[in-house]
Amino acid sequence: MFTLFRIPALSAVILATTFAFPCTRVDSVSSTDMVQQADLILRAIAVEYAVAPNPNERTTGEPDSRIRFKVLEVIRGGPQSELILPGYLMDTDDFNDHPSPYKFVRPTGRRGSCFANSYRIGAQFLLLLKERSAKEVTANWYALGPANEQLHSASDPWLLWVTEQAHKRNAGSRK
Repeated sequence: MFTLFRIPALSAVILATTFAFPCTRVDSVSSTDMVQQADLILRAIAVEYAVAPNPNERTTGEPDSRIRFKVLEVIRGGPQSELILPGYLMDTDDFNDHPSPYKFVRPTGRRGSCFANSYRIGAQFLLLLKERSAKEVTANWYALGPANEQLHSASDPWLLWVTEQAHKRNAGSRK
């Protein structure tokens, strides 16, 4: 009889270690807080791989491959012409399917890692970034948040909303 109770318990332990659970947050995503906390906000185009991915590896975590972006507009932060971020290039769009202002990451960021790490080559993205060090920034700092959303155009509602919020913060900090 003692053995019968051990089998279900052992099965539960094995199943718990086999299945991964999706990313969750303790609090809800706040687009306003995310904009306020971002160190750098850029509108940029995904150009090419700076470091190509290993064709035998793919991860839902932070990729080893790096993407070069051409900076089109600096909304917050110092002037720069390019940026390199971890990620994968893809041939399809990945627009956010929620209404702006977004309160959730775009679809590819909902697949386990909490962050979207793929970018369409030639597409524009609004990047809300956090400094990791003096030379490195990341888009992987606000779990399940819209920190690197693909834009439809230079008049995308998400871009306009973030720009307005960033300017409100800048005006408030000068007082």
